[in-house]
Amino acid sequence: MHTQETEHGNQVGLGPAAKNVAEHASALARLELELAALELKRKVTSLAKGIAFALVAGILLLFALGFGLGAAAAGIATATSTWLALVLVTGGLVLVAVVLGLLVLRAIKKGTPPVPKQALREAKLTTEALRHDGQA
Repeated sequence: MHTQETEHGNQVGLGPAAKNVAEHASALARLELELAALELKRKVTSLAKGIAFALVAGILLLFALGFGLGAAAAGIATATSTWLALVLVTGGLVLVAVVLGLLVLRAIKKGTPPVPKQALREAKLTTEALRHDGQA
């Protein structure tokens, strides 16, 4: 049943309704920010755990490499003297390190200076072509 009071109440209720919508939107935005913060915290925690596990795995791998090299030296020592076996394993490690060092130097020389020479050459050619087209 429509009366003047209910119709008038609907018109007056527009301001409070707009305020109510704004409050709900603000609350929704706050909740979304909370959700984002919780999700980010969960992901950072997971990432930190992953990094910690990777560090522990790396350390254990380093120890395993040391024990493996020790085992290789012990195996060689069954055929030669212990000092010679250790020298042979050390020499092998130095040889591998030198080869890796040379590969590093080659890669660094190939990558320096970090200037895109081909892109610069193409840009110059394009600029020259545009100048010649503009003059013609």
